[in-house]
Amino acid sequence: MAYYKCLKCDKSIEKDILALNKKLLGRNIMKFFCLKCLAEYLELPEDLLKDKINDFKRQGCSLFN
Repeated sequence: MAYYKCLKCDKSIEKDILALNKKLLGRNIMKFFCLKCLAEYLELPEDLLKDKINDFKRQGCSLFN
């Protein structure tokens, strides 16, 4: 897997956070946010985004395999 860093804060990004970026911002994006910066960008709490990751995994979304 390639190594990705946050567009805003330069923090390394885990694969589930990459998948969440693609799910919420579009599959073809090339720049990503860490969880904290994504939450700020979307104006949502981090806990809600963590819950969404689990929801998408339970639903069998292919991005979260």
